[in-house]
Amino acid sequence: MKVNKTLLVGATVTAGSLGWLLSSKENRNHLHNMKEGIMTKIKKRKVEDLPVEKGGNPDPENIEDNSMVSEGAMTSVQYYNEKKQN
Repeated sequence: MKVNKTLLVGATVTAGSLGWLLSSKENRNHLHNMKEGIMTKIKKRKVEDLPVEKGGNPDPENIEDNSMVSEGAMTSVQYYNEKKQN
Protein backbone atom coordinates (compact mmCIF):
# COMPACT_ATOMS: atom_id res chain seq x y z
CA MET A 1 0.00 0.00 0.00
CA LYS A 2 2.88 2.34 0.77
CA VAL A 3 4.33 1.79 -2.72
CA ASN A 4 1.01 2.74 -4.32
CA LYS A 5 0.87 5.99 -2.34
CA THR A 6 4.46 6.77 -3.31
CA LEU A 7 3.71 6.15 -6.98
CA LEU A 8 0.57 8.28 -6.78
CA VAL A 9 2.43 11.17 -5.17
CA GLY A 10 5.26 10.89 -7.70
CA ALA A 11 2.85 10.81 -10.64
CA THR A 12 0.94 13.80 -9.26
CA VAL A 13 4.10 15.85 -8.75
CA THR A 14 5.35 14.91 -12.22
CA ALA A 15 2.05 15.80 -13.88
CA GLY A 16 1.85 19.09 -11.98
CA SER A 17 5.42 20.01 -12.90
CA LEU A 18 4.84 19.15 -16.53
CA GLY A 19 1.62 21.15 -16.59
CA TRP A 20 3.34 24.17 -15.07
CA LEU A 21 6.28 23.83 -17.48
CA LEU A 22 4.04 23.64 -20.54
CA SER A 23 1.76 26.46 -19.44
CA SER A 24 3.64 29.10 -21.45
CA LYS A 25 3.98 29.06 -25.22
CA GLU A 26 7.69 29.91 -24.99
CA ASN A 27 8.40 26.80 -22.90
CA ARG A 28 6.36 24.63 -25.27
CA ASN A 29 8.33 25.96 -28.25
CA HIS A 30 11.61 25.38 -26.44
CA LEU A 31 10.62 21.80 -25.59
CA HIS A 32 9.48 21.17 -29.17
CA ASN A 33 12.79 22.47 -30.57
CA MET A 34 14.72 20.30 -28.13
CA LYS A 35 12.70 17.23 -29.18
CA GLU A 36 13.27 17.96 -32.87
CA GLY A 37 17.03 18.33 -32.27
CA ILE A 38 17.19 14.99 -30.49
CA MET A 39 15.18 13.27 -33.22
CA THR A 40 17.46 14.74 -35.90
CA LYS A 41 20.54 13.43 -34.10
CA ILE A 42 18.99 9.97 -33.77
CA LYS A 43 18.03 9.84 -37.45
CA LYS A 44 21.47 11.10 -38.48
CA ARG A 45 23.18 8.45 -36.36
CA LYS A 46 21.07 5.71 -37.92
CA VAL A 47 22.05 6.84 -41.42
CA GLU A 48 25.76 7.00 -40.52
CA ASP A 49 25.69 3.52 -38.99
CA LEU A 50 24.50 1.89 -42.20
CA PRO A 51 27.04 -0.37 -43.89
CA VAL A 52 28.68 0.40 -47.19
CA GLU A 53 26.16 0.37 -50.02
CA LYS A 54 27.88 -2.30 -52.11
CA GLY A 55 29.46 -4.21 -49.24
CA GLY A 56 27.83 -7.55 -50.01
CA ASN A 57 27.38 -7.03 -53.75
CA PRO A 58 30.70 -6.15 -55.40
CA ASP A 59 30.58 -5.23 -59.07
CA PRO A 60 32.19 -8.02 -61.14
CA GLU A 61 33.61 -5.48 -63.59
CA ASN A 62 35.39 -3.43 -60.91
CA ILE A 63 38.91 -4.87 -61.17
CA GLU A 64 40.42 -2.86 -58.30
CA ASP A 65 37.67 -3.82 -55.88
CA ASN A 66 37.81 -7.50 -56.82
CA SER A 67 41.59 -7.66 -56.48
CA MET A 68 41.35 -6.03 -53.06
CA VAL A 69 38.77 -8.63 -52.00
CA SER A 70 40.91 -11.49 -53.26
CA GLU A 71 43.99 -10.11 -51.47
CA GLY A 72 42.00 -9.92 -48.25
CA ALA A 73 40.78 -13.47 -48.70
CA MET A 74 44.30 -14.73 -49.33
CA THR A 75 45.62 -12.90 -46.27
CA SER A 76 43.16 -14.63 -43.97
CA VAL A 77 43.87 -18.03 -45.54
CA GLN A 78 47.61 -17.47 -45.20
CA TYR A 79 47.19 -16.43 -41.54
CA TYR A 80 45.09 -19.53 -40.82
CA ASN A 81 47.64 -21.84 -42.50
CA GLU A 82 50.53 -20.32 -40.54
CA LYS A 83 48.70 -20.81 -37.25
CA LYS A 84 47.83 -24.43 -38.08
CA GLN A 85 51.38 -25.31 -39.17
CA ASN A 86 52.96 -23.85 -36.02
